[in-house]
Amino acid sequence: MLLDALIEKASSFVDKTVAVAAAEDEEVLEAVIDAVSNNLANFLLFGDKEKILHILNEKKPGFADNESIIITHAKNPELAAELAVKAVRLNEADVLMKGNIATAVILKAVLNKEYGLRTGSVLSHVAVFEVPGFDQLILLTDAAMNIAPDLDLKVQITKNAVSIASGIGIETPKVAPIAAVEVVNPAMQATLDAAVLTQMNRRGQITGCIIDGPLALDNAVSILAAEHKGIKSDVAGQADILLVPTIEVGNALYKSMVYFAKAKVGAVIAGAKAPIVLTSRADSAESKLYSLALALCTASK
Repeated sequence: MLLDALIEKASSFVDKTVAVAAAEDEEVLEAVIDAVSNNLANFLLFGDKEKILHILNEKKPGFADNESIIITHAKNPELAAELAVKAVRLNEADVLMKGNIATAVILKAVLNKEYGLRTGSVLSHVAVFEVPGFDQLILLTDAAMNIAPDLDLKVQITKNAVSIASGIGIETPKVAPIAAVEVVNPAMQATLDAAVLTQMNRRGQITGCIIDGPLALDNAVSILAAEHKGIKSDVAGQADILLVPTIEVGNALYKSMVYFAKAKVGAVIAGAKAPIVLTSRADSAESKLYSLALALCTASK
Protein backbone atom coordinates (compact mmCIF):
# COMPACT_ATOMS: atom_id res chain seq x y z
CA MET A 1 0.00 0.00 0.00
CA LEU A 2 1.34 3.45 -0.95
CA LEU A 3 0.24 6.85 0.32
CA ASP A 4 -2.55 7.49 -2.21
CA ALA A 5 -4.01 4.14 -1.18
CA LEU A 6 -4.06 5.41 2.40
CA ILE A 7 -6.38 8.22 1.32
CA GLU A 8 -8.69 5.69 -0.32
CA LYS A 9 -8.62 3.49 2.78
CA ALA A 10 -9.32 6.42 5.12
CA SER A 11 -12.33 7.43 2.99
CA SER A 12 -13.93 4.04 3.71
CA PHE A 13 -14.36 4.83 7.40
CA VAL A 14 -17.66 6.38 8.45
CA ASP A 15 -18.22 9.49 10.59
CA LYS A 16 -14.63 10.24 11.55
CA THR A 17 -13.94 13.74 12.88
CA VAL A 18 -10.76 15.80 13.14
CA ALA A 19 -10.33 18.64 15.66
CA VAL A 20 -7.99 21.37 14.40
CA ALA A 21 -6.34 23.76 16.86
CA ALA A 22 -5.79 27.29 15.51
CA ALA A 23 -7.12 26.40 12.06
CA GLU A 24 -6.38 29.84 10.54
CA ASP A 25 -3.57 28.51 8.34
CA GLU A 26 -3.65 28.41 4.54
CA GLU A 27 -1.91 25.04 4.09
CA VAL A 28 -3.95 23.42 6.87
CA LEU A 29 -7.25 24.66 5.45
CA GLU A 30 -6.22 23.58 1.96
CA ALA A 31 -5.66 20.10 3.40
CA VAL A 32 -9.06 20.30 5.14
CA ILE A 33 -10.73 21.19 1.82
CA ASP A 34 -8.94 18.30 0.10
CA ALA A 35 -9.87 15.92 2.91
CA VAL A 36 -13.55 16.84 2.78
CA SER A 37 -13.48 16.56 -1.02
CA ASN A 38 -12.09 13.03 -0.62
CA ASN A 39 -14.73 12.16 2.00
CA LEU A 40 -12.08 11.51 4.65
CA ALA A 41 -13.64 13.18 7.68
CA ASN A 42 -15.66 15.93 9.26
CA PHE A 43 -13.79 18.83 10.85
CA LEU A 44 -14.12 20.89 14.01
CA LEU A 45 -12.13 24.07 13.36
CA PHE A 46 -11.09 26.04 16.44
CA GLY A 47 -9.44 29.45 16.12
CA ASP A 48 -9.94 32.96 14.80
CA LYS A 49 -13.29 32.51 13.05
CA GLU A 50 -12.96 35.62 10.88
CA LYS A 51 -9.55 34.55 9.57
CA ILE A 52 -10.72 30.96 9.01
CA LEU A 53 -13.72 32.15 7.00
CA HIS A 54 -11.57 34.55 4.99
CA ILE A 55 -9.05 31.84 4.05
CA LEU A 56 -11.77 29.32 3.20
CA ASN A 57 -13.59 31.80 0.98
CA GLU A 58 -10.35 32.61 -0.82
CA LYS A 59 -9.46 28.95 -1.29
CA LYS A 60 -12.92 27.73 -2.27
CA PRO A 61 -15.87 30.16 -2.28
CA GLY A 62 -18.88 28.79 -0.44
CA PHE A 63 -16.93 26.01 1.29
CA ALA A 64 -17.46 27.62 4.71
CA ASP A 65 -21.10 26.51 4.46
CA ASN A 66 -20.14 22.87 3.95
CA GLU A 67 -21.95 20.66 6.44
CA SER A 68 -18.74 18.70 7.08
CA ILE A 69 -17.12 21.57 8.97
CA ILE A 70 -18.02 23.42 12.16
CA ILE A 71 -16.10 26.57 13.07
CA THR A 72 -15.77 27.60 16.72
CA HIS A 73 -14.17 30.94 17.58
CA ALA A 74 -11.26 30.92 20.03
CA LYS A 75 -9.71 34.22 21.07
CA ASN A 76 -6.14 32.91 21.21
CA PRO A 77 -4.10 29.80 20.29
CA GLU A 78 -4.08 28.53 23.88
CA LEU A 79 -7.87 28.41 24.00
CA ALA A 80 -8.02 26.87 20.54
CA ALA A 81 -5.68 24.09 21.67
CA GLU A 82 -7.70 23.50 24.84
CA LEU A 83 -10.99 23.27 22.94
CA ALA A 84 -9.56 20.95 20.29
CA VAL A 85 -7.97 18.64 22.86
CA LYS A 86 -11.18 18.55 24.91
CA ALA A 87 -13.14 17.60 21.78
CA VAL A 88 -10.91 14.54 21.37
CA ARG A 89 -11.01 13.76 25.09
CA LEU A 90 -14.84 13.83 25.02
CA ASN A 91 -14.91 11.57 21.92
CA GLU A 92 -16.34 14.35 19.78
CA ALA A 93 -13.30 13.94 17.51
CA ASP A 94 -11.06 11.01 16.58
CA VAL A 95 -7.90 12.90 15.56
CA LEU A 96 -6.18 16.07 16.78
CA MET A 97 -4.47 18.34 14.23
CA LYS A 98 -2.09 21.24 14.72
CA GLY A 99 -2.87 24.45 12.87
CA ASN A 100 -1.21 27.86 13.11
CA ILE A 101 0.07 27.28 16.62
CA ALA A 102 3.40 26.61 18.30
CA THR A 103 4.10 22.92 18.92
CA ALA A 104 4.83 23.63 22.59
CA VAL A 105 1.38 25.20 23.05
CA ILE A 106 -0.58 22.28 21.60
CA LEU A 107 1.56 19.71 23.43
CA LYS A 108 0.96 21.54 26.71
CA ALA A 109 -2.77 21.02 26.16
CA VAL A 110 -2.26 17.39 25.11
CA LEU A 111 -0.33 16.72 28.34
CA ASN A 112 -2.73 18.61 30.62
CA LYS A 113 -3.54 16.41 33.61
CA GLU A 114 -7.21 17.41 33.75
CA TYR A 115 -8.38 17.29 30.14
CA GLY A 116 -5.38 16.09 28.13
CA LEU A 117 -4.76 12.95 26.11
CA ARG A 118 -2.20 11.14 28.24
CA THR A 119 -2.21 7.33 28.22
CA GLY A 120 0.93 6.58 30.22
CA SER A 121 2.90 5.88 27.05
CA VAL A 122 5.63 8.09 25.64
CA LEU A 123 4.66 10.33 22.74
CA SER A 124 6.73 9.67 19.63
CA HIS A 125 6.83 10.81 16.02
CA VAL A 126 6.20 8.27 13.28
CA ALA A 127 6.70 9.26 9.64
CA VAL A 128 5.56 7.12 6.72
CA PHE A 129 7.44 7.58 3.45
CA GLU A 130 6.73 6.66 -0.14
CA VAL A 131 10.24 6.66 -1.61
CA PRO A 132 10.78 6.58 -5.39
CA GLY A 133 12.26 3.22 -6.39
CA PHE A 134 10.76 1.35 -3.41
CA ASP A 135 7.53 -0.63 -3.72
CA GLN A 136 6.68 -0.45 -0.03
CA LEU A 137 6.09 2.24 2.57
CA ILE A 138 8.98 2.95 4.94
CA LEU A 139 8.31 4.09 8.52
CA LEU A 140 10.82 6.25 10.35
CA THR A 141 10.88 6.94 14.08
CA ASP A 142 11.62 9.14 16.02
CA ALA A 143 12.59 12.23 14.05
CA ALA A 144 10.86 14.95 16.08
CA MET A 145 9.97 14.22 19.70
CA ASN A 146 12.52 12.23 21.72
CA ILE A 147 16.03 13.67 21.66
CA ALA A 148 18.27 10.86 22.86
CA PRO A 149 16.04 7.96 23.94
CA ASP A 150 17.40 5.34 26.30
CA LEU A 151 16.57 1.66 25.95
CA ASP A 152 13.25 1.93 27.79
CA LEU A 153 12.11 4.79 25.58
CA LYS A 154 13.20 2.91 22.46
CA VAL A 155 10.97 0.02 23.51
CA GLN A 156 7.99 2.37 23.77
CA ILE A 157 8.88 4.18 20.53
CA THR A 158 9.05 0.81 18.77
CA LYS A 159 5.65 -0.21 20.12
CA ASN A 160 4.13 3.08 18.95
CA ALA A 161 5.55 2.58 15.45
CA VAL A 162 4.31 -1.00 15.32
CA SER A 163 0.79 0.22 16.19
CA ILE A 164 0.95 2.73 13.33
CA ALA A 165 2.19 0.05 10.94
CA SER A 166 -0.65 -2.21 11.98
CA GLY A 167 -3.11 0.64 11.33
CA ILE A 168 -2.03 0.82 7.70
CA GLY A 169 -2.10 -2.91 7.11
CA ILE A 170 1.46 -4.00 7.92
CA GLU A 171 0.55 -6.70 10.41
CA THR A 172 4.02 -7.96 11.38
CA PRO A 173 6.40 -5.11 10.53
CA LYS A 174 10.13 -5.70 10.30
CA VAL A 175 12.00 -3.29 12.56
CA ALA A 176 15.62 -2.29 11.99
CA PRO A 177 17.35 -0.47 14.88
CA ILE A 178 19.76 1.74 12.95
CA ALA A 179 23.42 2.22 13.89
CA ALA A 180 26.60 3.17 12.06
CA VAL A 181 27.65 -0.49 11.87
CA GLU A 182 25.91 -3.85 11.81
CA VAL A 183 27.92 -5.46 14.62
CA VAL A 184 27.74 -4.91 18.36
CA ASN A 185 30.43 -2.50 19.54
CA PRO A 186 30.62 -1.82 23.31
CA ALA A 187 31.79 1.74 22.52
CA MET A 188 28.63 2.48 20.51
CA GLN A 189 25.48 2.62 22.63
CA ALA A 190 23.19 2.41 19.58
CA THR A 191 24.55 -1.07 18.78
CA LEU A 192 24.11 -2.27 22.38
CA ASP A 193 20.50 -1.04 22.51
CA ALA A 194 19.78 -2.63 19.14
CA ALA A 195 21.07 -5.99 20.31
CA VAL A 196 18.94 -5.85 23.47
CA LEU A 197 15.83 -4.85 21.50
CA THR A 198 16.43 -7.82 19.20
CA GLN A 199 16.72 -10.19 22.15
CA MET A 200 13.63 -8.73 23.86
CA ASN A 201 11.67 -9.34 20.68
CA ARG A 202 12.86 -12.95 20.46
CA ARG A 203 11.84 -13.55 24.07
CA GLY A 204 8.35 -12.12 23.54
CA GLN A 205 8.90 -8.89 25.48
CA ILE A 206 8.19 -6.82 22.36
CA THR A 207 5.48 -8.38 20.23
CA GLY A 208 3.69 -7.82 16.95
CA CYS A 209 6.88 -7.31 14.95
CA ILE A 210 10.26 -8.78 13.99
CA ILE A 211 13.31 -6.88 15.25
CA ASP A 212 16.88 -7.46 14.14
CA GLY A 213 19.82 -5.20 14.71
CA PRO A 214 22.06 -3.40 14.83
CA LEU A 215 21.83 -2.67 11.12
CA ALA A 216 23.44 0.13 9.17
CA LEU A 217 21.01 1.98 6.92
CA ASP A 218 22.20 0.33 3.70
CA ASN A 219 21.84 -3.14 5.20
CA ALA A 220 18.37 -2.31 6.48
CA VAL A 221 16.89 -1.27 3.13
CA SER A 222 19.02 -3.01 0.47
CA ILE A 223 19.07 -6.78 0.10
CA LEU A 224 22.13 -6.44 -2.12
CA ALA A 225 24.03 -4.48 0.54
CA ALA A 226 23.06 -7.04 3.18
CA GLU A 227 24.24 -9.92 0.97
CA HIS A 228 27.57 -8.19 0.36
CA LYS A 229 28.08 -8.02 4.12
CA GLY A 230 27.02 -11.65 4.54
CA ILE A 231 24.06 -10.70 6.75
CA LYS A 232 21.35 -13.33 6.98
CA SER A 233 18.26 -11.88 8.61
CA ASP A 234 14.48 -11.67 8.30
CA VAL A 235 14.80 -7.86 8.48
CA ALA A 236 17.97 -6.92 6.60
CA GLY A 237 17.21 -5.45 3.20
CA GLN A 238 13.46 -5.40 3.78
CA ALA A 239 12.85 -3.27 6.87
CA ASP A 240 9.42 -1.67 7.30
CA ILE A 241 10.41 0.45 10.29
CA LEU A 242 13.69 2.33 10.73
CA LEU A 243 14.29 2.98 14.43
CA VAL A 244 16.91 5.72 14.74
CA PRO A 245 19.15 6.17 17.80
CA THR A 246 18.79 9.96 18.20
CA ILE A 247 16.66 12.84 16.98
CA GLU A 248 19.56 14.23 14.92
CA VAL A 249 19.81 11.02 12.92
CA GLY A 250 16.05 10.90 12.44
CA ASN A 251 15.74 14.55 11.50
CA ALA A 252 18.54 14.36 8.94
CA LEU A 253 17.20 11.13 7.45
CA TYR A 254 13.65 12.54 7.28
CA LYS A 255 14.78 15.66 5.42
CA SER A 256 17.15 13.71 3.18
CA MET A 257 14.26 11.53 2.02
CA VAL A 258 12.11 14.58 1.29
CA TYR A 259 14.67 16.88 -0.31
CA PHE A 260 17.14 14.46 -1.92
CA ALA A 261 15.00 11.40 -2.65
CA LYS A 262 11.84 13.46 -3.36
CA ALA A 263 9.83 11.13 -1.13
CA LYS A 264 6.21 11.75 -0.22
CA VAL A 265 5.46 11.65 3.49
CA GLY A 266 2.72 11.62 6.10
CA ALA A 267 3.38 11.69 9.83
CA VAL A 268 1.63 11.46 13.18
CA ILE A 269 2.41 11.62 16.87
CA ALA A 270 1.59 8.27 18.46
CA GLY A 271 1.17 7.29 22.10
CA ALA A 272 -1.69 9.63 23.04
CA LYS A 273 -5.38 8.81 23.38
CA ALA A 274 -5.74 9.62 19.68
CA PRO A 275 -3.36 10.21 16.78
CA ILE A 276 -2.01 13.76 16.51
CA VAL A 277 -1.21 15.41 13.18
CA LEU A 278 1.68 17.68 14.15
CA THR A 279 3.01 18.80 10.80
CA SER A 280 5.52 21.58 10.17
CA ARG A 281 4.62 24.87 8.52
CA ALA A 282 7.10 23.87 5.80
CA ASP A 283 5.05 20.77 4.97
CA SER A 284 2.91 20.95 1.84
CA ALA A 285 -0.87 20.62 1.80
CA GLU A 286 -0.33 17.22 0.14
CA SER A 287 1.82 16.08 3.05
CA LYS A 288 -0.79 17.31 5.53
CA LEU A 289 -3.46 15.36 3.62
CA TYR A 290 -1.34 12.20 3.77
CA SER A 291 -0.84 12.79 7.50
CA LEU A 292 -4.59 13.12 7.99
CA ALA A 293 -5.20 9.88 6.10
CA LEU A 294 -2.54 8.13 8.18
CA ALA A 295 -4.07 9.42 11.42
CA LEU A 296 -7.59 8.38 10.41
CA CYS A 297 -6.44 4.87 9.47
CA THR A 298 -4.63 4.56 12.78
CA ALA A 299 -7.58 5.90 14.78
CA SER A 300 -9.88 3.38 13.11
CA LYS A 301 -7.47 0.53 13.95
